[in-house]
Amino acid sequence: MRWAVSGAGWLMLGGASATFLGVGLQRFAYSLLLPAMVEAHWLGAGAGGALGAANLGGYLAGALFGPWLGQRLGLIPVLRGAMLLAAGCFAFCALPGGLWWFLPWRVLAGAAGGALMVLAGPAVQAAMPPKLRGLAAGLTFTGVGSGIIFGALMVPALLPAGLTVTWLALALAGLVVSAGAWRLWPLAAPAPRRALFGAARRPAGRRLIAAYATIAIATTPHMLWWPDFIARGLGRGTGSGSAFWLLFGLAAAAGPALCGRLADWFGVRQALGMALIAQVIDTALPLVSAGRPALIVSTLLAGATATGVSGLMLLRTREVAGEAAPGLWSVATAAYGAAQTATGFLLAWLYTRTGSHLPLFAIGLAAALLTLPLAGLKPARRRERLGDTPG
Repeated sequence: MRWAVSGAGWLMLGGASATFLGVGLQRFAYSLLLPAMVEAHWLGAGAGGALGAANLGGYLAGALFGPWLGQRLGLIPVLRGAMLLAAGCFAFCALPGGLWWFLPWRVLAGAAGGALMVLAGPAVQAAMPPKLRGLAAGLTFTGVGSGIIFGALMVPALLPAGLTVTWLALALAGLVVSAGAWRLWPLAAPAPRRALFGAARRPAGRRLIAAYATIAIATTPHMLWWPDFIARGLGRGTGSGSAFWLLFGLAAAAGPALCGRLADWFGVRQALGMALIAQVIDTALPLVSAGRPALIVSTLLAGATATGVSGLMLLRTREVAGEAAPGLWSVATAAYGAAQTATGFLLAWLYTRTGSHLPLFAIGLAAALLTLPLAGLKPARRRERLGDTPG
């Protein structure tokens, strides 16, 4: 294989850059900006939540059409274009045009993130020696947490200068990351093949897809509403919301490596079971306590599982589907995006009707509990292959 630059580490950095910009920054910086946008009357709280859901809809579109674009244009042009699109959408959001102005840019930013998520991970995995695939999966998803940390540090520092300056600074950061990752992809990265999508129609593939969709529902309340819940729901202010979001980002950055180590020690299925139990705990805690210790534990577990579970599911697709893993991962990512989109709109509607964040976390808890049986956590008696064990 020919490389734009040599070394597996550089390719891992490219994958991390894609998730840093496409998910960590473009999605989660908005979560941090939402309270300030509401306070500045750029958006109402309900409209802000709807925009978050629309962004998830764009993510779904990117996950669905990313492989199609990769087939026709090549993976590298699509990866580069998606990173530039994500950066450009930040710049267009610097103008206070109201809901209908922000809507297309947040949808396009989500589409860029979906394409990056569905293409970058398999591209890195396909180019990696088998012994490095677990590490590569962890480092790729570490980009999500790193993006959250970067946004949690950058946004509060820039908000005193105004929302316009903050959005433009995010755009500049996105361009810098895009430029840095420009030559970090293998020149002969394989394009997705339609034949691979047959894996998603088999029993284990369907179970894996269903489990990942319910994981998406469980993670959505924290992903879209956590800073707002801290800042406005609990009356702790924007500064406290930013501090908890930074903690969320730190946990999200550490989550993939921690989950990867658990997979090395106990196996992917057992590590996934531990992560899903942690997800039940993090969604339940806001419902039973508003104290600082409970909020800290919920933040840490939610951040770690938000990214760590995705890395484990990427490994699980290869374990279940073998060489057909890229196609299964694409469909699973699309299902994740669809579930998050529908959940995002439901939560925005529910918050508008109730004015409370607690029903949102109740929905997350119900989904987290449902995920446990769907994930098929019973110990396997033989080597897992698609079709002969539950996914």
